[in-house]
Amino acid sequence: MKTFEFLEGGVTAAQGFRACGVEAGIKYQGRKDLALVVADKPVPVAAVYTTNKVAAAPVRVDRERTASGSAQAVVVNSGCANACTGGEGVRNALETARLTAEELGIDERLVLVCSTGVIGVHLPMDRVASGIKKAASALSAIGGHDAACAIMTTDTVDKQVAVELELDGKTVTIGGMCKGSGMIEPNMATMLGFITTDALVHPKALDHALREAVEVSFNRVVVDGDRSTNDTVILMASGAAANTILTPYHPQWQYFVDALTTVCLELGKKMVLDGEGATKFVTVRVQGARTEQDAQVAARAVSKSALVKTSWFGLDPNWGRVIAAVGYSGAEVDDQKVQIYYGDICAYDQGRVADTALLKAMQDVMRKRAFEVTVDLHLGEGEDTIYTCDLSYDYVKINAEYTT
Repeated sequence: MKTFEFLEGGVTAAQGFRACGVEAGIKYQGRKDLALVVADKPVPVAAVYTTNKVAAAPVRVDRERTASGSAQAVVVNSGCANACTGGEGVRNALETARLTAEELGIDERLVLVCSTGVIGVHLPMDRVASGIKKAASALSAIGGHDAACAIMTTDTVDKQVAVELELDGKTVTIGGMCKGSGMIEPNMATMLGFITTDALVHPKALDHALREAVEVSFNRVVVDGDRSTNDTVILMASGAAANTILTPYHPQWQYFVDALTTVCLELGKKMVLDGEGATKFVTVRVQGARTEQDAQVAARAVSKSALVKTSWFGLDPNWGRVIAAVGYSGAEVDDQKVQIYYGDICAYDQGRVADTALLKAMQDVMRKRAFEVTVDLHLGEGEDTIYTCDLSYDYVKINAEYTT
């Protein structure tokens, strides 16, 4: 995959979009909690959603609307997930879209709705309504930062990224923002993500590009192994760059997909870096697996293991937890062929175990803010990578007191 330099900006980095973030009082006073992203006209849209069978009301509404392949606005609230709220929750999601459309003077079927926060709480619709009015008048071509701040929940930093590329001699920009700190173990993505581009892309091709990008980015990050009820990633393409329309048959199609993947992967990494209570960013690589699927399930098992993750936090060179996770992952494994590396330190070498000096060297690796754990199964050509973090005391504290 080609490499790209990152630019300043998020969802308003691309031409043809405005955004804002305002304080509506949905969560608590003194913090932005309602965001609006609006295209200058109806544009092609693609989206992927949670695979959790318990899907929030906004997800149910948006699934129907994005099937049309066209949208113009996304309204997002933090502080309330509007999940497990029954018929009233769906009506509130639809009313949120209607109010937004009314303020913007557009067709309400072109408005998508996203929510994040506590499950089982109804939206305070009077505050949502006043917040939408405020947001509609605050829209700006430089409002991406405020929007990124407004969608945060337990996030400690906003998460934005943008890249630029040249297609058909035209400068094309892809920008995005996301939120996510806990309940992160996607399949689709466990978070909310919003990506914009000024590329001209065929609607069906846009969907294809997003799914390809998500699979190797958001679907490869893990914080705690939990999958949310509200997970959504939405991609809109304004076409303002006026390039030749992109389809998989365009000679620069893969270049565009690589750029989109870069944006998604960087946003995914930002979520892991900001994982609830996290002190370490860990890249888990499994190679030499019998199949790619084996590599993925093994890497995911290591990345999700509470025992492994707490050992990273405690600088405990307990590689035995890594091989145990691989062993129960479902992947084919022969422990007499496995090698496990922390950085470039071989902790376990096909039946030979690390001595005291090597264990001490492993601790030095784990003292770094970011490090790699590599598992080589020596059974085939399959490989995969998952991005994850440690599990600290603060994670327990944050989630033990989430609603209280």
